[in-house]
Amino acid sequence: MLLYGRNPVLEALQGGRVSELLVAKGIEEAFVRELKTFDVHLKFAPRIELDQLAGTTQHQGVLAEIEDLEWATVDDILDRADEKGEQLLIILLDGITDPRNFGAIIRSAEVLGAHGVVVEERRSSPLSPVVAKAAAGATSYLPVAQTKNLPRLMEQLKADNVWIYGAAGEAATDLRRLDYDRRLALVIGAEGEGMRRLVREKCDELVSIAVKGQVQSLNAGVAAGILIHHAVSSRPAAVKP
Repeated sequence: MLLYGRNPVLEALQGGRVSELLVAKGIEEAFVRELKTFDVHLKFAPRIELDQLAGTTQHQGVLAEIEDLEWATVDDILDRADEKGEQLLIILLDGITDPRNFGAIIRSAEVLGAHGVVVEERRSSPLSPVVAKAAAGATSYLPVAQTKNLPRLMEQLKADNVWIYGAAGEAATDLRRLDYDRRLALVIGAEGEGMRRLVREKCDELVSIAVKGQVQSLNAGVAAGILIHHAVSSRPAAVKP
């Protein structure tokens, strides 16, 4: 897979996942020196060649050839929380098909302290270079898993004493009124459509984010970041496993 963008490429280099780098001619020497600190072959090419290979001009002058990103498992996410000695915080995505939104949610989840992201196999963007760039390297650190049936997974999580809160703009309960000091899953639905009916019905609570402007809804990636931050910051500083 070709990965592009400076932050994602540098993260991949630090993880030892890059076999070769393609760098645009004329790129600033300071960045080239940084790339040369890694034990990887650099090949220089005209910027238009990078444009054609990446399918975009937003590659920031560098492409890396890496192995395809691999899906984790839900168990990997549960184990991550246990290993950290933290209460589980897992992000479930229902119909997030825009790769930039998907990547942004992965980035927010990793940066803010969630333990992983799960998508339904048939209703999600693939783990693509666009997702990796939007995630700004977070795909190297955060487990991202697929499930064949999201409502069934939600039932399994509930049986394992995980509470499930679903984001819904019309919900009567404000996010500040809920208890986050528990094993928790947050569900983010698709842009416009929101969560499917069956997914909504599996939630223990539906939660809204208060808005004050004329536009009455938030981008899914932004909503996810707000909910994750509030969930993490509402928990005690030292949490019980």
